[in-house]
Amino acid sequence: MHVQRGCFITLEGLDGAGKSTHVQWLVEQLQSRGLPVVSTREPGGSILGEQLRQLVLTQSMDLKTETLLMFAGRCEHLETVIRPALHAGKWVVCDRFTDATYAYQGGGRQLGEDRISALEQWVHADLQPDRTWLFDVPLEVARERLGNSRDLDRFEQEGDAFFERTRHAYHERARKHPQRLHIIDSTVSIEAVRRALLLQIDELVSAHQEGSIQ
Repeated sequence: MHVQRGCFITLEGLDGAGKSTHVQWLVEQLQSRGLPVVSTREPGGSILGEQLRQLVLTQSMDLKTETLLMFAGRCEHLETVIRPALHAGKWVVCDRFTDATYAYQGGGRQLGEDRISALEQWVHADLQPDRTWLFDVPLEVARERLGNSRDLDRFEQEGDAFFERTRHAYHERARKHPQRLHIIDSTVSIEAVRRALLLQIDELVSAHQEGSIQ
């Protein structure tokens, strides 16, 4: 019996943009509509990926090494978690994906797009998210929200210029992929963000059920 492929949703944004606040809520919204959902994250998402996550977030390394590790973890994540779930008809909600590499390594660390694009074509040329929500706030808001709530990883410890470049790169991704990547104003209240998301969730579920998302 043919099983309709599941829907692949990713959430993006600067640390402190409020993205993670909505992950579990989004999963529950989809489940309440009778949809099977897998919630995952990057870096991480698989046994190997979580080990690589610890390296990437805590150890100093060359930019090429960092980027290759991101895609090594992503490849394992895709083959062991994301693709099997989608093929089984499940919806996948992933906290960050390749857009984050374009933003953080490509923009923030100024690697540019060409090498990332080559790795993307090698690892998942046949698969892109069906919908990406970019939670966007000005840098000062993101910084204020992070505050002193926890120990910062080596990305979060970067200076303002790094995050301005990262945010700009995210906006460039949204400009280039407007059908897939939707910017969510995350400066408003959590309730207002969720009202905006609900409209898009219903539209996405309807499109998937109608078969316009393959």
